[in-house]
Amino acid sequence: MSIYREYDIRGIYEKELNKQSVTRIGYVLASKIVGEFVAIGYDARAHSPILFEYLVTGLSAGGKKVLDMGLVPTPVNYFANYQKWNGIVPAASVMITGSHNPSEYNGFKITVDKAPFFSEDIYTLGRECEAMDFIPEATTREVTKINAAERYIDFLVEEFQNLKGMTTKIIYDCGNGVAGVVTEDIFRNLQLNTKGLYVNPDGTFPNHHPDPSDAHNLEDLKKVLHAEGDIGFAYDGDGDRIAVLTHKNNIKGDMMALLFSMKMDKPTVIGEVKCSQVMYDELAKRGANAIMHKTGHSNIKVKMQETKADLACEVSGHIFFKNRYFGYDDAIYATLRMLELINDGINLDAELAKLPQVFSTEEIKVETTESQKFQIIDKMRELLKNPPANFPQVRKIIEVDGLRIEFEKGWGLVRASNTTPVLVTRFESIDKELVKVYEDSINALIEEAKSKI
Repeated sequence: MSIYREYDIRGIYEKELNKQSVTRIGYVLASKIVGEFVAIGYDARAHSPILFEYLVTGLSAGGKKVLDMGLVPTPVNYFANYQKWNGIVPAASVMITGSHNPSEYNGFKITVDKAPFFSEDIYTLGRECEAMDFIPEATTREVTKINAAERYIDFLVEEFQNLKGMTTKIIYDCGNGVAGVVTEDIFRNLQLNTKGLYVNPDGTFPNHHPDPSDAHNLEDLKKVLHAEGDIGFAYDGDGDRIAVLTHKNNIKGDMMALLFSMKMDKPTVIGEVKCSQVMYDELAKRGANAIMHKTGHSNIKVKMQETKADLACEVSGHIFFKNRYFGYDDAIYATLRMLELINDGINLDAELAKLPQVFSTEEIKVETTESQKFQIIDKMRELLKNPPANFPQVRKIIEVDGLRIEFEKGWGLVRASNTTPVLVTRFESIDKELVKVYEDSINALIEEAKSKI
């Protein structure tokens, strides 16, 4: 059951994701889908086409037909749900990807009726797969190839004709992930001044790990940007997360949301619990409706549909546009929207310099166990009703996802990861020294909570 996660299915090829498990996943998933056709794409890992064959077998045994889009980024997979293919709109899509995980990992991101298939749906699917005592076999298979990448490229080129011939020197790093399948054609058709690093897909990731939220993976991009470029972009393994670099800033997702929202009239913007208070405060000042919600791309997509939000973000670089787009996370689309801001004369660094200065940590992970991580949060909630005498004064506790503890001059967050056996913490303050105070105080509370379980 460990492969069935909050937002997707993820495991190690052969050990956990093999013919038996994947054909069962396809077979059970078929029973959850109303409609005939399922669109499937996959990333650059060597075993992704093998898992595709297993999944097709399971879906076919369950009575479904497959639209095969081949090697594509995750946003192209999402995009396929909004298109007609020979008059057919897919009832669901599956993206076979290990995202930013090491090369031995793979997994499935599932969309059903244009909505994320996640949480209890995935856990139920897992329980049904585990209860099966046979491996499905398909007597017939109907697989139709579709060129989703080409249609996606054409769509974005048409949408961003205003960027054509832009002279800004753009450096971008695909990290040998699958974003390179579409970026080169989009940038060339828009006659942009670009230089690409590690554009060719290679699921062994020979140059660096494809996770742009880790600064170590941005070192090559920084060097080339400072020598030759004006703006830099980096993508994760499947192209749904972005990093944006200027000569002065590594712009996190929450600050990107502030920049993007400048061109929107009083938008509704969703952020996660890890987002800076600066983002929420500045949006409120502008008359926007700022909503704090749970971390996780699936959670955010559902909240966007519920609130009719224009934009959403995660600090890690998932950026979701409903404004002029479809409402899913797409790093390539976000790149073009960022270039629009620059093309419109917005100086990104100058805009960021206007914001109140705060000091914050990166995400800090505290190792624990799968069984204890939620228990620790529950115990901390009890302890905070009567905190230690030396604990900073608490103004407010937000419990939308873990515990976001607001102090007079900042906040600290503790939440249980939905995908790994860790607690995720982050700290922010207008006073640099208080960041460490908040971190030490909350870490001490975590240790006390552990001792009481």
